[in-house]
Amino acid sequence: MPASAISLNRVQTTSDVTLVAQPKQVAEKFKRKVVRLTTDEKPGTIIIDTNNKFLYFVEGNNRATRYGVGVGRDGFGWSGVVKIGRKSEWPEWRPPAEMRRREAAKGHMLPVVQEGGPDNPLGARAMYLYKGGRDTIFRIHGTNQPWTIGLNMSSGCIRMMNKDVEHLYERADIGAKVIVVGPGNKQGDVSFDDKGIDILRTIFGG
Repeated sequence: MPASAISLNRVQTTSDVTLVAQPKQVAEKFKRKVVRLTTDEKPGTIIIDTNNKFLYFVEGNNRATRYGVGVGRDGFGWSGVVKIGRKSEWPEWRPPAEMRRREAAKGHMLPVVQEGGPDNPLGARAMYLYKGGRDTIFRIHGTNQPWTIGLNMSSGCIRMMNKDVEHLYERADIGAKVIVVGPGNKQGDVSFDDKGIDILRTIFGG
């Protein structure tokens, strides 16, 4: 087939072959790993390093599970210490009024509410982040755009691949501490050191 018949931006059809553009794949470093993590934080704590696009679920004994995430784009990054206030499977999406106005100015009309499902921007699971008993409007959630993992693309929420957010959802408790390390350093002092993949656990499990 001549090179002119191949495009990365659209479907090309010949008499008996259809080529479909494939979305970018998630980089290997952002795939779920068990790692050696030195930290003083208690097991069950979640640490989100927005600079390096990693979320750590602390397991204790210098152990953690590391997930790749997508984070807030320029002007939407944040930092702080929050908690998981509630959790939802296949959550509905209620974009904030400010987001609807912002997108409407660009010609994109967002719904007031979108029911949960594969096409929902929140993906398969959502963990709602609260501060002082109030919803911050930020979430840790899945995405129907997995190619955005590792990028600054969101309006401040933390995106995960659906298979990863399902994995975290089963392990993270309501009330769990979530430390978001990002612009402004409002998370205060937090110590964590990722020493890389835990080879023995990767091979043998446990």
